[in-house]
Amino acid sequence: MALPALTLLAVEAAPVELSGADTAWVLMSTALVLLMTPALGFFYGGLVRSKNILNTLMMSFASLGVVGITWALLGYSLAFSDGSPWLGGLGFAFLNGVGLEGAPLAPSIPHLLFMAFQGTFAIITAALISGAVVERMRFGPYLAFIALWSVVVYAPITHWVWGGGWLGSLGALDFAGGTVVHVNAGIAAVVAALVVGARQDYGRKALPPHNVPLVLLGAGLLWFGWFGFNGGSALGANATAALAFVNTMLAPAATLVMWMLLDAMRGNKITAVGAAVGIVVGLVAVTPAAGFIGPMAAIALGAIAAIPSYFIIVYRTRTRLDDSLDVFAAHGTGGAVGAILTGVFASAVWGGTAGGNVGVILTQVIAIAGAALYSAVGTFVLLKVIGAVVQLRRPAAEEGIGMDVVLHGEEGYRTGEMDAQAV
Repeated sequence: MALPALTLLAVEAAPVELSGADTAWVLMSTALVLLMTPALGFFYGGLVRSKNILNTLMMSFASLGVVGITWALLGYSLAFSDGSPWLGGLGFAFLNGVGLEGAPLAPSIPHLLFMAFQGTFAIITAALISGAVVERMRFGPYLAFIALWSVVVYAPITHWVWGGGWLGSLGALDFAGGTVVHVNAGIAAVVAALVVGARQDYGRKALPPHNVPLVLLGAGLLWFGWFGFNGGSALGANATAALAFVNTMLAPAATLVMWMLLDAMRGNKITAVGAAVGIVVGLVAVTPAAGFIGPMAAIALGAIAAIPSYFIIVYRTRTRLDDSLDVFAAHGTGGAVGAILTGVFASAVWGGTAGGNVGVILTQVIAIAGAALYSAVGTFVLLKVIGAVVQLRRPAAEEGIGMDVVLHGEEGYRTGEMDAQAV
């Protein structure tokens, strides 16, 4: 995924046999990335009010089904089959021609496995957007949105960067999805929050997380799964996978330290929620760079990335933008900063393209801007079209009751029993 052009050159030079080691590593990585979507659900679920935890979890879990199927039927083909610089064709639609032979962009692993690995990225990218609209968006329209968004927005941007499209040809560096996944989802989240509107209680009273241990658990599981997200993007059991693995350990560690320092300097208290968010920001920021930079650069990147995301979160809470779980600050900003710093720190010594010059950085900025613009327009159009057919959110009274009971007929916690035990 990270080096499609080099891989294609290798295919043209000589056939490559399937590798048991590469296949085993990507199989494991696929499972790790799939785990990240439930982990995201728990991370998000702890941050909302208790009356909305099941709905928040379901917004992530549902993506496993809805986006998983749309990816297999159409999304994968539009992202990775032969087409124009802007969009793939229908050569792989309904998994036509996707079998156990070597994948075109990763000939040492089965094509079917490459499709599945890429599918886990599509699934979590769509689920990320839910953090901007939790606690008020209707579930049916949300499912329609992520199904269409994964095909109309995610697949084309994936093609641009990894599938032989114009950004890849331009030389954009995105090892595992800083632009394709995080900038894309972060911009979509802002647009979705604006279109759907703020929660009824936003700006009028405090909306604290209801279960901070759940947030920390989700962050820990995300970090665990991210070793497959970044390490697996080497598409083989090789030195690049080892480099990406180590950078995935070091960059979030640096972000976490910096985040705790910022917390301490601002309020003399180091918050657990802040620590969890800091870990995620570090993971996001190192994603585009993981296989292109050295370990010391990863530490620097992680520390630097903490600063803009931290202060954007501080600023956002003073505005009317109800990006409920700060998807833009964590993913949009973290992904953009990481992509730009990839252009700064990329090193041929570590197997990447030489970075640190204005041309490389400018290419990164073009990639960020192109993905952000298309994601914003595509997301806006999709939500407006869906909203013209069906209401996007529940009435205020039902929002007050909570999405769990209204949309799913269930409660995350049996409050009556809990109250009785407390007495």
